[in-house]
Amino acid sequence: MSKRTLYTYFRSKEELILAVLRHQDGLLRNQFMASVGKAAGQPETRLLAVYDVAEAWFKQKNFFGCMFINAVGEYADADSPIRQVSIEYKKLMRAYLLSLCSQLDVASPEELADALALLLEGAIVTAQVSRNVQAAQTAKKVAKILIDDACRKTTGQLHDNHSDIQTCPVESNENLRN
Repeated sequence: MSKRTLYTYFRSKEELILAVLRHQDGLLRNQFMASVGKAAGQPETRLLAVYDVAEAWFKQKNFFGCMFINAVGEYADADSPIRQVSIEYKKLMRAYLLSLCSQLDVASPEELADALALLLEGAIVTAQVSRNVQAAQTAKKVAKILIDDACRKTTGQLHDNHSDIQTCPVESNENLRN
């Protein structure tokens, strides 16, 4: 499609970017959640599968990082609609993690969801900047420790052995390009 054709439908580059972000928002989240759901059954296993799905995404040839993070880098103004759509996407991804954390017997699912979301964001940026696809597995190891710690605080049981971390099988999804 030529630039001229694009500008027939969109008045500016920003309007085009906004339309793409809005379209991709639900599509990417749904694909991500479906991939996590296919990879695991129990809430803790699904939380850890988040990082396996991220790793599969990082390994794709068309991985250039998160389009929402990239968009905020270009449109950092607090009032920018592009920034607002990107913020909403990240809030919804965190809400998904919270929904999984809320299924665990932990004192503060919100705190755990915040930590796991931060790990995921860090893994995404690390994979993008340094081309280190292992960032997802590093984040997964830390996530396992955080989850075990959160569960231990509730149950009083110790989970000090983290050697049981396994990679969940994840189907490659070429369309997962958040």
